[in-house]
Amino acid sequence: MDAPKIRVGIDTGGTFTDVVAVDEHTGRLVTTKTPSTPADPADGFMTGMAKVLDRLGVGPESVSAVSHGTTVATNKLLEGKVDDLGFITTEGYEHMLEIARQSVPDGYGNSYFWVKPPRIVPADRVRTVHGRMAADGSVIRPFDEDDAVAAARFFRERGITTIGVCFLHAYANPEHELRMRDVLAREHPEATISISADVLREYREYERSVTTLVDAAVKPDIRRYVENIAVRLSELGGLQTAGTDEPGGARPLPFYIMKSNGGVLSAEEVADHPITTVLSGPAAGALGAAVVAGAAGYPSVVTLDGGGTSTDVTVVVDGHPALTTEGTVGAYPSKIPMIDVVTVGAGGGSIGWISPEGTLKVGPHSAGADPGPICYGAGGTEPTITDAHLVLGRIPPHLLGGEIPLDVDAARQGISGLADRLGLEVERCAAGVLEISAWNQANALRQITVKRGLDVRDFTLVSFGGSGSLLACSLVDVLGLDGVLVPANPGNLSAYGLLTVDVRNDYVRTAVARHRDLDLAAVRKILDDLRDEAAAALRREGFEPAARRFVRTADLRYFGQAFEVRVDIPDGPMTAELAGAVADAFHSEHYKLYGYHFRDDPRQQVEWVNLRVTGIGPIRRPEMVEIEPGSGSEPSARRRVYFDDWLDTAVYQRSTLGAGDVIVGPAVIEEFGSTVPIHPGFRVDVDRFGNLLITREDAA
Repeated sequence: MDAPKIRVGIDTGGTFTDVVAVDEHTGRLVTTKTPSTPADPADGFMTGMAKVLDRLGVGPESVSAVSHGTTVATNKLLEGKVDDLGFITTEGYEHMLEIARQSVPDGYGNSYFWVKPPRIVPADRVRTVHGRMAADGSVIRPFDEDDAVAAARFFRERGITTIGVCFLHAYANPEHELRMRDVLAREHPEATISISADVLREYREYERSVTTLVDAAVKPDIRRYVENIAVRLSELGGLQTAGTDEPGGARPLPFYIMKSNGGVLSAEEVADHPITTVLSGPAAGALGAAVVAGAAGYPSVVTLDGGGTSTDVTVVVDGHPALTTEGTVGAYPSKIPMIDVVTVGAGGGSIGWISPEGTLKVGPHSAGADPGPICYGAGGTEPTITDAHLVLGRIPPHLLGGEIPLDVDAARQGISGLADRLGLEVERCAAGVLEISAWNQANALRQITVKRGLDVRDFTLVSFGGSGSLLACSLVDVLGLDGVLVPANPGNLSAYGLLTVDVRNDYVRTAVARHRDLDLAAVRKILDDLRDEAAAALRREGFEPAARRFVRTADLRYFGQAFEVRVDIPDGPMTAELAGAVADAFHSEHYKLYGYHFRDDPRQQVEWVNLRVTGIGPIRRPEMVEIEPGSGSEPSARRRVYFDDWLDTAVYQRSTLGAGDVIVGPAVIEEFGSTVPIHPGFRVDVDRFGNLLITREDAA
């Protein structure tokens, strides 16, 4: 019998760290959760690793690879902790960050004033260097070495050790940025440097500058975190992470980090490109949901990942989550490929509060993992969504199968404080907290569908995460959905998603040209260069040439438009016929997105803007396992649960349900990592993979 070969996925969330492990020989899949440790996320990571190995009954020598979703970069940006930053740019462009873009937040029309927020780098920490490139990469003014030395010494003398460099048109020719990096390495060797030529070879100087600065801002934290994990993994039974040089002949252990683009990358590569991790966790959840939903026969879905501090929603069409390069993290635009995720502060730890006008509000502030909701008994003093569920009996008086007891009386007292101020009964107040939370989630789902020309009613909702399915029935009513699919082990789906994704690297080069004037040889050369870069990265990751895949795309627009539409470039040499097919695909995609095109109007010219190549190294996915047929599961217990009134409610253990079983509400379905309350008037059908399909009884 083959020795176990275990792949582990670990997703660190705001409240819990989720772990999934699969034995690649037998297909056995094991899940677990452990509280996150915000002070040092590596502690929760290692605790989860130890727990899952213990459940499998194997030692660390059986681990073949580890994939990790992290919120280190995201949290730093959301908290705005980017004070120690310097910026070097082209002479004459020192006010680029201050000018930014001519835009104000949505909702400004309802207010008399809008105050521009502080910039990522204040003006007194910006230095310029004489020298300039043209848009075609030719040198207009030579690089001034003396200016560069003065800028480096300015930051060194002030103790500013994190610096971003973005020169005009460096996407076309990075020579000046590379020389600036050399000067900084010589004059200020302790500084952490990011240059735009490494981060984003794409035009639009403001977005490229901010993206480069965001990369620089999170680089020290990501490096420390990744190195800490690598060392602790190497100490776990003598394992050695790939890229380290531990003595004793320990074998390399592939250690991957989830990227925002829906792929993973080795930890040592991520340490040099940390901005790629800014939506690490939500990306894994969306990919996992796409895999599970596709196998169940739902290729197009909207996903809802409910955690302890927030809820992330995404659209999946034909099995692929939507991608964007126009995302933001906190207040900062990050122009990198990322899964298109909308986040709202509606997690289990979101706090219920009363506005100055006397109305009940929920979130976005969260009690997080520490101290957590009142019912945790860890010092929390403000009532949360979790407290409301507990007061109404929607969740059991414990989490994680009894590992974390919950204090019902303390939760009730916390909700009572809100209820007294609102003049409501405790149950009505708790139900109000949950109703507002459901509307917050529904508005996020509308934002990624209705506001983008999609009808949310055309999609099935896939809900997961520890708190993701608690409001499933309410969302069916609010949005008019046909149903909600709850995967097996929903509280660990993001960690499962980490085991389903490939190694993926994105490379981009701006090459603006009108379609009629396209230099096919130049386009071919850029695509070949980008492919070579992608191939080199995959080679470093250990993928043989036969295993590598490459996807080519281009960003096109109508001349005069400000933003582009991405379309695929089919395989084959770049000929006039192939370029014409790309332009034709652009017309079709533009119509699908915006409802019109100019295919037959010769006055409207197509313009090529960016060329992209994605290198993919495939990783073996766990196989979906069918469950045994059911025979009509019996409830494990009964308890009073509040659904507009207190009702005697059947409680089922999900592990006892089989394929074909049907449960009619009111009911509660419990498992280790999550709970699903089924309201009166709803039913649940269990499919062959153990997914729960929640629908209204009258729609069945």
